[in-house]
Amino acid sequence: MTIKRAALTLLLLVTSYSHAASFVVTDPTGEPVGPAMITASPLTVPESDLSDNGYAPHGVTNRAAVTLTRFTDSAGRASFATSLENHSIRVRAQGFVDATVTVAAEDAETAVTLQPMSREQLIASFPSNVWLSQLNFGGDAELKKTFQLNCAFCHQQASPFMRNERTVAQWLSVFERMNGYGARLPNEDHQRIAELLQTELRELRENPQQVPEPREWEPYLADYRMTEWPIGDGFSQMHDFLLHPNGMVYVGDNLFDRIYEVNPATGDYTVYKVPHREGDSVGGILGNRFTVFPKMDNTMGVHSFAYSRRDGNIFITPSMQQALLEFNPETKAFTIHEMDAGFYPHTIRTDDQDRVWFTLALSSQVARFDRDSGEFTLYDLPARNIREWLVLKSLPLIFWMDPERRPQPAPDREGTGLPMPYGIDVAPDGRVWVARLYANDLAVIDPATDEVTMIDFPFAGPRRLRADAEGNLWIVAFQDSLLVKYDPATAIFTDYPLPVINEIPYALNVDRERGVVWVNGNQSDTVMSFDIASEAWRVFPMPRQRFFTRDIEVAEDSGAVYTSNSHFPTWQTEGGVPTLLRITPLAE
Repeated sequence: MTIKRAALTLLLLVTSYSHAASFVVTDPTGEPVGPAMITASPLTVPESDLSDNGYAPHGVTNRAAVTLTRFTDSAGRASFATSLENHSIRVRAQGFVDATVTVAAEDAETAVTLQPMSREQLIASFPSNVWLSQLNFGGDAELKKTFQLNCAFCHQQASPFMRNERTVAQWLSVFERMNGYGARLPNEDHQRIAELLQTELRELRENPQQVPEPREWEPYLADYRMTEWPIGDGFSQMHDFLLHPNGMVYVGDNLFDRIYEVNPATGDYTVYKVPHREGDSVGGILGNRFTVFPKMDNTMGVHSFAYSRRDGNIFITPSMQQALLEFNPETKAFTIHEMDAGFYPHTIRTDDQDRVWFTLALSSQVARFDRDSGEFTLYDLPARNIREWLVLKSLPLIFWMDPERRPQPAPDREGTGLPMPYGIDVAPDGRVWVARLYANDLAVIDPATDEVTMIDFPFAGPRRLRADAEGNLWIVAFQDSLLVKYDPATAIFTDYPLPVINEIPYALNVDRERGVVWVNGNQSDTVMSFDIASEAWRVFPMPRQRFFTRDIEVAEDSGAVYTSNSHFPTWQTEGGVPTLLRITPLAE
C-alpha cells in the first residue's frame, strides 16, 4: 500500500510539473526584467447565474474567474504550478509597455520581450499617490489635509479619472455631490479647493516631469503569489470582509446588501441576500444618497464583520439601520437584533466572553451586545464642545424627520458634531480601544468597570487600529501618511513614515503570530507590511491599477493576507469589477 501511494504521489508530481507554465521576461537587449508582474486570467469565464438584477440569486453558487499573479526573479524567470493554456497572460513591469501573450500547449517556456515606455506613457502609468504628492494646495498644508480627509476615503484622488480638466463650477458640483454621499468637506473651503485643483492639476498635466517616480518593485516579490476572485460588478462596493475559521471568506457588498461566501480552495462563491424588512427603503434611515446610480439595493448597508469564537456565528454592522445582524454560516439564517438608540453601526469586534463590540459613528458611541441576555449597552464618548454636544443630543429628532428634509449642519475643519468613532479592537487584556477619526483621539473602555478614558492622538486622522500580541496599539494616521504605535504601559506614541509618498492609509491588521503589521494603501495601488522587530517595510504592488483597499485579514496558519478592491465607483478600477485578493508566501 505504501509503495502504491508513493507511486501515485510521484505520478501526480510529474503530471503537475509537466503542466506547469514557465516564463522568462527580458528587455529588447536580452537583459532579464525582474521583478515583472505576470498575471494569468482565464480566457473563458465560468458560466454563472446572475439572474437577480445582474447578481447571483440568494443561495446560488457560482464560480469566479480566478486570476493568478507571480513576479519574476532577478533572472527574469517565474513559473506557475498549473497549466495556463486557456489563459491570457499579461506581463507588466515598471517602465515597460504591458505585453499580452498566450501559452501554447507545447511550449516548455514562454519568452516575453517587453518594450520600454515613452516618457509620456511612463508618467501616465504612475499611481495616484505620486501625482497627489505634487498638489501643494497653494502651500496650505492644512487645507490639503482637509481635502484628503474628506475626499480620499472612497476612491483615488489623482487617478486619470480625477486629474482630467474641469472648470471650477464642475469641481464645485463634484464637492456638493460628494458631501451628499457622506463627505464633510467644509463649505468655506469649496471655492478655494476647486480653484487650486483646476490650476495645479493643469500645471502637472502640462509639466508631467514634475511628477516623481513611484517606489521601485523589489526582489522579494518573487517569493509571493497572488490570487484574485472577481465578484460583483461595476456598481458593487466590496467593503469589509471576514476570514472565517471554516476556511471561507465572507465579503460584504455594501451597496447591494449581499454577503459573498467565497471558497478560496475552489473559487466557488455563494451569495446570501440580507433580509429587507417591510417598509424599509433604499438608504435605510440615512435616505438614498445615491439617486444618480442606475441600480441600488441597500436598505441595511452591510459594513463590518466579526465572528463568535463560541459558535462561529458572524456579526455584521448594518450602517443604515439601528440594528445588529447575525448570520449563521451553517444554517445560512439571518437574525436582526433591533436597537432603540445609536446611529451608524460601523466597525465591529468580539471579545473572549463572546460579547460583540462596535462603534456607532454618527452618535459618537460604542455599543456592546451581550449574546446571553440579548441586551445592548451603549457607551457615550464625550463631546468636544457645547455645540457638538447639542448636535449629538439632537440626532434622535433629526433622524425622526424625513431624510429629504433633515437639516444638514455645515461641516467645518474640526468636524464639529461628528467626532466619528471609527476603528475598534479588543486588546489581549480585554480592554476595548476606539479611534475617533475627526476628533483625533482614542478611547479605551474597561469592561470590568465600564470606565471610559480619552487619550489625545498627536497625529491627524486615526482611522482604524489593532492591538498586537504585546497589547500595543497600531493605528493609521490617515492624512499624515503614518503608521503609529501606542504603548499603553508608557503612554508613548511612536510614528513610522510609510514607505511610499503621499499614501493615505485606510486601515491595518496585525499578524500577532509573526509580529507583522499589514497596512492598506489605497492611493498607491499597494499593500504594505511592517516587521515590528526589525522595523523593515515591504511593499506589494496590486495586480490592478486603481486598487483601493480598506480592510485586511490574516490567515493565522500560513501568514497569507487577504484584502479586497473596494474602489468606489468600482467601474473606475482596472477591469471594472471588485475582487477579493490573497497574497501568499511561496513557502506555504
